[in-house]
Amino acid sequence: MTEILDALAPRLPAGFTARPLVPTDLDAAYHVYSSAQLEDSGIIALERADIEADWSRPSMDLSRDTVGVLREDGLVAAAEVSRGGSRAEAAVHPHHRGVGIGSWLASWVEERSRSGGAASVGQTVPRGSAGQRLLEGRGCREGHTSWVLELPPGAEVPDRPLPPGYRLRTAQSEADHRAAHDVIETAFGEWAGREREPFEEWAPGVVQRPGFEPWNLRVVEHDGTVVGACFTVVDERACGFVDQVAVAREHRGRGLAQALLADGFRNAREHGAVRGELSTDSRTGALDLYRKVGMRVSATWVHLVHDHEGVGDSGAPAS
Repeated sequence: MTEILDALAPRLPAGFTARPLVPTDLDAAYHVYSSAQLEDSGIIALERADIEADWSRPSMDLSRDTVGVLREDGLVAAAEVSRGGSRAEAAVHPHHRGVGIGSWLASWVEERSRSGGAASVGQTVPRGSAGQRLLEGRGCREGHTSWVLELPPGAEVPDRPLPPGYRLRTAQSEADHRAAHDVIETAFGEWAGREREPFEEWAPGVVQRPGFEPWNLRVVEHDGTVVGACFTVVDERACGFVDQVAVAREHRGRGLAQALLADGFRNAREHGAVRGELSTDSRTGALDLYRKVGMRVSATWVHLVHDHEGVGDSGAPAS
């Protein structure tokens, strides 16, 4: 994909250069992304391990799917395209905004996505942010709304006893990991425009994630079959983050999701968390459930989609 970079390079603001990211850019990329999030939303919604996990997915080719913008003092902006070109992340460090780098990154993202055959590409940005204004100015449409919810310090999700025949335990084997993946991806696959992620793509962000410990992945089983799963981490801010939680359709309405949530946040506290968070979006219909158990919205994000003209069917991109 050097053709795209070569074609766009002359449009960079004076004094800046661009190249694909390399593994040693990890810390610098995290600094760019986290600084932009803090500026735009007041929170940092990712950690270094998230980027490391994404870059280790089999489908990710840094030389093809990423770009960094630099000047003499180092990396000042970054972007990456994933999931077959349908999903993007891009950010400009707040100290280097207002000179056209954001528009340049957006052009790179669109061209990289289009060249891969995707019908559209979407990015989730804080509502009201500079990123939202830039993308809407380029004609992007709103796909869905996302929320970060927090469990206030000292609060707990009320425990929910499991019905007879159900057991909550730690995932102990690769078979458990694959069963949890199946439950999660089947449930998430019910969302509009959400394509199933194969185990090899899912695992780097969960059971192969840097720092993974067995307690991070808990499952509910019924008659020896995994029917619910919850993946929780404690991040660098001592926040217990429930990253994924799902229950098989035929076992819903029995309190399993609440039991998994209460268990996830409790385990996080036992491993050093002082507060709890999770995120959800308008495709899931779960916002009221989380509010009902005592969580409150702390940030709102919007997923904006750029449809490529003349490329396939312009359906919504994967989440």
